[in-house]
Amino acid sequence: MKHAETVTFGGSGLDRAGEIRGNTSAVAFLRKASDSRAIVFWRGKPLIQTTRPAALVRLPMDHPILEHATEDPIFLGREDGEGRFAFDVSAWEPRDLDPHLLGGFLDPSEQHHPDLADDKVFAELRRTMTWLSPRDAELAASGRAIQMWHASHGFCAKCGAKSEISHAGWQRNCPSCNAHHFPRTDPVVIMLITHGNSVLMGRSPGWPQGMYSLLAGFVEPGETLEAAVRREVFEESGVTVGHVDYLASQPWPFPASLMFGCRGEATSRDITIDPIEIEDAMWVTREEMMQAFAGEHPKILPARKGAIAHFLLENWLADTLD
Repeated sequence: MKHAETVTFGGSGLDRAGEIRGNTSAVAFLRKASDSRAIVFWRGKPLIQTTRPAALVRLPMDHPILEHATEDPIFLGREDGEGRFAFDVSAWEPRDLDPHLLGGFLDPSEQHHPDLADDKVFAELRRTMTWLSPRDAELAASGRAIQMWHASHGFCAKCGAKSEISHAGWQRNCPSCNAHHFPRTDPVVIMLITHGNSVLMGRSPGWPQGMYSLLAGFVEPGETLEAAVRREVFEESGVTVGHVDYLASQPWPFPASLMFGCRGEATSRDITIDPIEIEDAMWVTREEMMQAFAGEHPKILPARKGAIAHFLLENWLADTLD
């Protein structure tokens, strides 16, 4: 396995068992197996055990909390030969729920179900992703992303009729026009753009004060990754880019992106930002970035752990980019 595959949400080697998704008998057998387990989500938040070391909770398939699920579970695959299924229990309404805390950039709230031990809570994956093992992180990311897809794609994009879940959760079929729909993943490029000893950093409006990251943007239809890197960097910062290399990828389930980490060499240095796209951009030297990683930079916070931007910057500083 390449070093690049050790990025958060990748590299655990989960057996997704795609060959049996269309076999209803095989999936039903696994659902009834005594060693199969449920990975549970509430409004996109995975159920985790907060006692260190933190872990993704795996519940028995007959646990009472699963009665809140309104749809069949999604088959995530086999872990050591044992079935793993994602359940959505968003129909459960916690007591004293403050809806204003939900959906924030880093939602700090935790929801505890009375049928569970005190250290088992639903917590925002952005906040907890670095607490989890690679396998736990991959299961959590996969379950969250596929559930978010179902939540937003309940109707046929071809004729508008209500579609039905098929293939153990990995397909939706339209009973009206017989169209088949598959989970969507949006390709995004995120770029380590360097000029000499410096890297290009930017921030979006609404980010926490001091938060800067690598520039990023969606790949357009008919566009290569290299072309997307050059276009996005120029559109956002006015900087032109020459040579581009691919470095690493990361599934990013917020809600369903695949981040393509790339390295590019800037051929200009002057910055002219697009205020609609970003709020600020700057060149940051290696020495300044080391200050930021140490929490000692006067303007820039450390890159957020778990995100591919942190992974790329950390390896740039250490000269360990693949």
